[in-house]
Amino acid sequence: MPLSPRPAARRLLLTLLAGVLAAGGLLAVTGGGAQGGREPLPVPRADCGKGSRPETDIQGRVPASDYASGRVDRGYRCNARAVAHRGTSGGFKVHRFTDAKGHTCAFYDSTLVFPRDLVYNLTSGLGVIVLAMDDPKKPRQTATLTTPAMQSPHESLLLNRRRGLLVASLGTAATYPGVLDVYDVKSDCRHPRLLSSTPSGVLGHESGFAPDGRTFWTASTSGTLVAIDLADPRLPTPIMVQPGVSYHGLRFSADGDTMYAANIGNPDLSTLDLMGGTGLDILDVSAVHDRVLGARPTVLSKLTWPEASIPQSAEPFTQDGHDYLLEMDEYADLFSLKGVSDQPNAPVGAGRIINVDDPRRPFVVSHLRLEVHQPEVHGGEQYADPGANFPAQGYAGHYCSVPRRTNPKIAGCSMILSGLRLFDISDVERPREVAYFNRPQRPGSRPGFPDVAGSYAMSAPAWDPKRGSVWYTDANSGFYNVKLTNGVEQLLR
Repeated sequence: MPLSPRPAARRLLLTLLAGVLAAGGLLAVTGGGAQGGREPLPVPRADCGKGSRPETDIQGRVPASDYASGRVDRGYRCNARAVAHRGTSGGFKVHRFTDAKGHTCAFYDSTLVFPRDLVYNLTSGLGVIVLAMDDPKKPRQTATLTTPAMQSPHESLLLNRRRGLLVASLGTAATYPGVLDVYDVKSDCRHPRLLSSTPSGVLGHESGFAPDGRTFWTASTSGTLVAIDLADPRLPTPIMVQPGVSYHGLRFSADGDTMYAANIGNPDLSTLDLMGGTGLDILDVSAVHDRVLGARPTVLSKLTWPEASIPQSAEPFTQDGHDYLLEMDEYADLFSLKGVSDQPNAPVGAGRIINVDDPRRPFVVSHLRLEVHQPEVHGGEQYADPGANFPAQGYAGHYCSVPRRTNPKIAGCSMILSGLRLFDISDVERPREVAYFNRPQRPGSRPGFPDVAGSYAMSAPAWDPKRGSVWYTDANSGFYNVKLTNGVEQLLR
């Protein structure tokens, strides 16, 4: 959710408004997450094998000295290498889909914030990019989706594989009128077919898709949650509009009855915490999905953690018969009193694995953090690294994904300046880093845009398990197909 100072102020006002709308609250917080009250530790470093070009500093850092020496131009890779690269921009999501005829495609949004990135992206194309990936070493652009929502989907672009629907809601860092675009990709993913473009999303920013593909949800930072009936994708129909909730990413249990909502918080004036209540809300949405007239989600529990920044999304998965969420916070907590007064030392939420076997009693199992995220270094000399002192960039997390929902052994996370990071999560209590890929851009690498520097890895990755590869985008350098090496690729199988 990139923010320049002016949109950040606007978002703060919108959050305050959402807090007024939500006055009275829902349920009490059930528990925290740090290890016995201590700061969570970073995961163990990856053991980099043959062909790697490891980082030169602490885990995740690209120091200013590497720019001065020219080392940054070679990039950084550990048990990973790029087999394909395309374009010069990227956004928040990458999706992979194989259609009814056997063609495989990639879909990715190309813009972080519209219209801020309009001029920057004129050279690479605006909208959602469609790549034919039948030969994954030679991505071929076959279409660009430029209907309103696809021009600026912000974080809402989602794919439902069961129905072959690609959907997004018009949005930006604050919010936009939620024009909802629905495309059919099942027939021919290389040339998606527009089914509808309507104002049914109400307001846009983030989203969720019920597993059966019949309900699409939009969430806005101005405090609205909307459920849209897509039983007929040519006629999207809002069936519930709930004000007063400040939700980010919305994900669901396998049966669709439970929603895992990243709560970006509401002001708590009693403690002067401008982002009070950040964390995870777990809700029963079965009645909404069953189309019960007048139904609203019911909050089952709330969970927060001491080091929370801005919760982004919580991806569900199962491991050895237990239910978990892979949750990632974005940025540093710039909206707490500490963040406003001492920005370099603001908390970095990073990621965590949460047990949700009992949705009324969730708890944090472990953390996904890099050394560069730790409080003792986050405000140190690394704050002068290119991109590190821009609030919408910096050393922090943004999105994670797993290659499959049942017993995944690996997770991939875009961690902004630190690039794409890969973690072994087969032991959920002891995750460890196993690979990374990072291609920072030197200041001045884009003529006319002197502020473009470093990496800007923001997207939820997509996976090609058969080939041992992961796809992601960097807003400063485009789409990458990254092959995992030195045995790490076995974790995809």
